[in-house]
Amino acid sequence: QVQPVESGGGLVQPGGSLRLSCAASEIIFRFNTMGWYRRTPGKQRELVASITSGGSTNYADSVKGRFTISRDNAKNTVYLQMTSLKPEDTAVYYCKAGPPATMWGQGTQVTVSS
Repeated sequence: QVQPVESGGGLVQPGGSLRLSCAASEIIFRFNTMGWYRRTPGKQRELVASITSGGSTNYADSVKGRFTISRDNAKNTVYLQMTSLKPEDTAVYYCKAGPPATMWGQGTQVTVSS
């Protein structure tokens, strides 16, 4: 496995919750910052949240207090717990391994709609 692999996207109502998962190979996961990005049509891909190998986190202002990023080093998996979802959170969510590497997953669609 070279690319990170995302899972957990889907359709959810406004105010609902979803958890995204991203699995990577051990060697990639151990030494890289892991991040979640998203892209909506007509916009550039933007950082949602990231977590370093040491556990330091960073969030976009738009998701602070609603999303939580975490990593399970035993499972080589990073999670994005999304709560209080809004229609504007609708996007394709991508997992990125790095820096120092630069490896992107294929993306998973999240749709927030009633």
